[in-house]
Amino acid sequence: MAIKPKATIADVARLAGVSTATAGRVLGGYGYTSGSKKDQVMKAAEKLGYRPNALARSLITGKTRTIGVVAGDIRNPFYAFVLRGISNVAEKEGFGLLITNSDEDLQQETRAVDLLVEKQVDGLIVSPCDTRDAAHLRALHASGIPLVLIDRAVEALEVDRVGTANVAAARDAVQRLIQTGHRRIGLIAELVEEAEGGVASFIARAQAGEPVESAALYPSWQRLLGYVQAHLVARVPLDPALVRRAGEYSAQAAEHACLSLLSAENRPTALFTTDGTMSEGAMAAIAKLGLTIPGQLSMIGFDDLDWMAFLPPGITTVAQPRMAMGEAATRMLLEQIAGAEIPPRTLLMPAQLIERGSVGKPAA
Repeated sequence: MAIKPKATIADVARLAGVSTATAGRVLGGYGYTSGSKKDQVMKAAEKLGYRPNALARSLITGKTRTIGVVAGDIRNPFYAFVLRGISNVAEKEGFGLLITNSDEDLQQETRAVDLLVEKQVDGLIVSPCDTRDAAHLRALHASGIPLVLIDRAVEALEVDRVGTANVAAARDAVQRLIQTGHRRIGLIAELVEEAEGGVASFIARAQAGEPVESAALYPSWQRLLGYVQAHLVARVPLDPALVRRAGEYSAQAAEHACLSLLSAENRPTALFTTDGTMSEGAMAAIAKLGLTIPGQLSMIGFDDLDWMAFLPPGITTVAQPRMAMGEAATRMLLEQIAGAEIPPRTLLMPAQLIERGSVGKPAA
């Protein structure tokens, strides 16, 4: 079966009885054309089944009407919801998406950014895995390509950013455990890109009231800061031995850290995990040790995953506004693409503590 050739602008112009230039202006959406000629061209295009050539249009307008996204790990439910939010706004505004995955690896993220720039996307939304140097993102910003960071910031990189109010959300969650009577509260966190002096030094500086610049910290470090602040506000002594660093985005690493913590002689009566991956690993450790929730151990997680509602008794958790974050980041980016001259903005969205059945009074 022969393939029917695609209709061209010249074909549309012939059928409409106008010049090729006039048909091009109408179909490309640029320049002025009278109303009657517009109608003639659009009717002819519909009759012929004409589809615009996006590449040719981009050569004329300098815009591809595409957005590039670099996610940390598209398998992670956090990014799935963020991407849905990005898609909601982009599709409504007639923009396509090119989605890449960094796997939390700097070299892979750099390659992904280079690829998207080569594809001539109009702007990028990036969740950076390097929050300190990020030379590739600094170069991208310097080149004038619109850029929005999501979930994480890069130190001294003045661009639009959308994230969660992590410190306040973690502080509220840990305060909930303290209000229930818990005084030994364990924490399981990735804590990648270890802070100067390590975890113990970070905790000591936060306890001493030294200023901690939290904007460019990884989210797990921000949540550790909220954990420390909750103890300070309640005047509850904090045992640094209850804080365990997984060191990577891995449920297996979280399980190992949690097994060590919960096997100790004076184990915590409650547990706070800093994201969904850490919660999965912690639950595996709790199951291996045969502990009951909340009878023997209370727990609050960060990130609301489906299993947290279904697994009895239900896990109390901090829910991030993931879809709303993606939508907000996309609106910011589209404003930049449209040429709006707006100073760099930081939007930290509040999280919600969802109460279920995993918090009870400390076991005797």
